[in-house]
Amino acid sequence: MIKIALIKEGKIPADNRVALTPMQCKWVHAHFPHVRIVAQHSLNRCFSDYEYRKAGIEVVQEVTDCDILIGIKEVPTGDLVAGKTYLFFSHTKKKQLHNQKLLQVILQKKITLIDFECLEHNDGQRIIGFGFFAGIVGAHNGMWAYGKRTGDFNLGRVGEHRTFRKLIHTYFELRLPKIKIAVTGSGRVSQGILEIMNLMQIKTVEKEEYLEREFEYPVYVHLKGSDLYGHKKDGSYHRTHFHQYPGEYDCKFLPYAFNSDILMNGVYWDKNIPRLFEKNDISHPSFRVQVIADVTDDVNGSVPINLGDQSIDDPVYGVDKKTGDKTTPFLSTSVDVMAVGNLPNELPRDASRYFGEQLIKYVLPDLLNNKSAAIDAATIAEDGQLTEHFSYLKDYAEGKLISSEI
Repeated sequence: MIKIALIKEGKIPADNRVALTPMQCKWVHAHFPHVRIVAQHSLNRCFSDYEYRKAGIEVVQEVTDCDILIGIKEVPTGDLVAGKTYLFFSHTKKKQLHNQKLLQVILQKKITLIDFECLEHNDGQRIIGFGFFAGIVGAHNGMWAYGKRTGDFNLGRVGEHRTFRKLIHTYFELRLPKIKIAVTGSGRVSQGILEIMNLMQIKTVEKEEYLEREFEYPVYVHLKGSDLYGHKKDGSYHRTHFHQYPGEYDCKFLPYAFNSDILMNGVYWDKNIPRLFEKNDISHPSFRVQVIADVTDDVNGSVPINLGDQSIDDPVYGVDKKTGDKTTPFLSTSVDVMAVGNLPNELPRDASRYFGEQLIKYVLPDLLNNKSAAIDAATIAEDGQLTEHFSYLKDYAEGKLISSEI
């Protein structure tokens, strides 16, 4: 018998998403008789203890007798159980400073860590994640912020609606002004953003047309890798080469910043990839963007004026165009930035169902059958040792990179 625990979320602010809904747990029990799932008692989950019990899932206080422990966000170091196998988003693969201690304790406690973020198909696409719903909520929040800033239209907050279906109904009578929106990225995040663009009946246009003219109705342009980056020598773009040698490329986004009212950013970024623009570009008289929904949310990342996370309750801040300092939002002298690290928490039940479906389809069978190539490649640590694929984290795990956060 393999015993799996859905652990309570201990990170603050509390996250209320789950990896498997009560009915998904019930389905696993029916199709994998050698598996038993329990849910650790939690007051914050979007699915209550009662709903798990009603589905036949035991709710427990302690999970020390379980083999596999599954969460969503980073587990507080004091809650980590030695010698167990964990699956969650650790946010350590980029050597993030704020999670350096987490990886150190994982190694000290001889834990096996499989990171959801690192699970990939053969072509490099993520297998599992909340990106689609991050895009959904982030795009809505970006539009909400623009409406608040300009007074041109009024949108309620996502959290006012219990489900995605109810949220969609609020768009039926929405009348938008003639605005131009740039959407970046090609993964699940951008798919979620595009879903909102289409539900709001914002028309897609080609790149050349977008840069050359204004429109009498709201439009968006979708910019993928080849639209955003070009080799410094000849302007070419080859995806594999770009990800191997991003420093050899320039970013081509700035003309779109001069022709867009809103930037919806869903592009992947790490420290070697060129930023979409530079911080001082926002002071340029032609810099037109008023609102940036930085859905991928890398501090000082692809959006260099991302100055850090806001909360779901207060998702937007301003950045002064001259000084680059953080301000209150919706000032004429600032660019507004929406940056929230747990956007799917605004639609937690829908996001959890979506995540659980992917987990059951692509991950759980291989996990129960003693791994696969994809799981091996996503295993950051095994029995307290960094795996070969993540050996580059050695100095980070040893505490030598005290100022390396990106």
